Amino acid sequence: MKKLGTPGRAWLKSFHIFFVCLRIGAGATMLLLAFVRGHITSGEELWAVNKSIKLIDDYIIIPTAMGCLITGLLFSWLTNWGFFKHIWIIIKYLITIEAILFGTFCLGPWTNGMEAISKLEGLAALQNSLYLHFAEMIRYFSPLQVLLLVLAAFISVFKPWGKRSKTQK
Repeated sequence: MKKLGTPGRAWLKSFHIFFVCLRIGAGATMLLLAFVRGHITSGEELWAVNKSIKLIDDYIIIPTAMGCLITGLLFSWLTNWGFFKHIWIIIKYLITIEAILFGTFCLGPWTNGMEAISKLEGLAALQNSLYLHFAEMIRYFSPLQVLLLVLAAFISVFKPWGKRSKTQK
């Protein structure tokens, strides 16, 4: 397979960085909105905040996660970086896949559940044990998710751990 030239690598890197920035920014925005949720005084406000978080998840987080994964795979395939030559690349793939799977099977359902409960119950959702459980899980795991994504960005810049040795391959 022919590798990308300098302009192709620059375009691919630009798109990858674009997706990473959007994804981390959207994650930080969702954390801020989750913090605001603690200062709400009406059912409509509660639902609006939860709906906003859900929209950011559906229309920014999910597409940018796929964009990060696809551009990362293209980098491995179309450049000399490879898929498994460097430990730091493997770690980035593990972080990316973890974030996608945890978001799909945990954070997404919790977010969707909070939005649905607050739409039905309004401010009374703050007394609903399931809603409170979802909120607690998001409070603990969303910051961890964003920190892992920031760590992946730093790994891209510093490229620690170098190439894998012949015995590791």
